[in-house]
Parts: sequence; C-alpha cells; structure tokens
Amino acid sequence: MDTLADTNPVAELPPYQGIAITDVVLVDSPAVALEAVRVLLAEAMLGFDSEAKPTFAKGEVSTGPHLVQLATEHRVYLFPVNARLDHQGLRNILESPRILKVGFGLGSDLAQLRARLGIEAQRILDLSRALPGEKPKQTMGAKTAVARYLGRRMQKSKRTTTSNWSNPRLTERQMLYAADDAQVALRVYRAALAEGHLPPA
Repeated sequence: MDTLADTNPVAELPPYQGIAITDVVLVDSPAVALEAVRVLLAEAMLGFDSEAKPTFAKGEVSTGPHLVQLATEHRVYLFPVNARLDHQGLRNILESPRILKVGFGLGSDLAQLRARLGIEAQRILDLSRALPGEKPKQTMGAKTAVARYLGRRMQKSKRTTTSNWSNPRLTERQMLYAADDAQVALRVYRAALAEGHLPPA
C-alpha cells in the first residue's frame, strides 16, 4: 500500500496547458521582425528565455544562443539567431531599462548573448533566485514554480531540450517547447507577485 510519504503531490496536479501554436510567431523575416519589435517594445514586462544547440564533447564550447524567446501574456515571439537578420531590434528590447524581462536560470543565457551578440541585457529578473525556495539559498526551477504558483504539472521533454536549436527549420514541438519556457516565466511572475512573494516591479 502506498503511504502519503510515497506519493508525489506534483504528479497529482493537472498538466500545464501551454500556448497554442497559432499564438507563436517565428521571427524569420525583416517584416515580421519589425512588427515583433514594435509590439514587444510597447510592453512593460516580458517572459524571456533562450535556447542553444547542446554540446556533448568534452571541452566543446557552445555557439549559442541559437534562439531567443520573448513572451507577452498572449503571444510568444521566437527570434532565430542567424546572420540573415539584423539583431538591433532584439538588442533594443533586451537592453531596455524600462522593460522587465523575467525568466528561469538565466545565467548562461545572458553570458551567451553577451559573447555572441554583444548584447548587455538590462532589467533582468531571474526567478530561480528571486523566488523563495524550500530551503535557504535554494534556487527554484520552472517545474517547481509552476506547481507552486499555478497549481499545474509542467512536463519537459529531454529529447526536445537536447534537440538541435541551430536548425534553420524548427519543428512545431521545438517551437511550442521554447514558447512555453518564456511565457510560463511571465505567468509565474505575475502569480508570485499577486501572492506577495516578489516586490512590485
């Protein structure tokens, strides 16, 4: 017989319902980029994340980021990092001291943006460090935060996590995974703010 200690309360939660693919915008042309930047610069806060092609060999240095995700409450914009598109609009958003960018575990994301694109992101809130953990100095991951603040169980596919993010043709699964990573941070931030677990922006 299972005891209460044996059960996983997170496993009993309903699954997190992510964004629909129709609300995910792949920024793959100058015209789409122009509109995306216009919309995003008008926001006061955004969910933020990036993806990089994983490294497997010892000593191999990441060439990421290969994708940058910025989310509003209802839409997520995916910016592939390639030589074809101008990154000035993305730089204007990430370096804006007015717009709050929230995400989870952003240390490597910020370092890669700095190293590859020379972008010095400003007004960043890393929820892994900002949200109170179960123990002192303990960081909080996205799955734990989603369970605590949204009452949902967020599943992450390891296969998608370690997929090739530098591929010029992203799959729908990759796009949804990347979009959810950015948008869920914004949703957790707002829920934690409402509970008084974070100071006002």
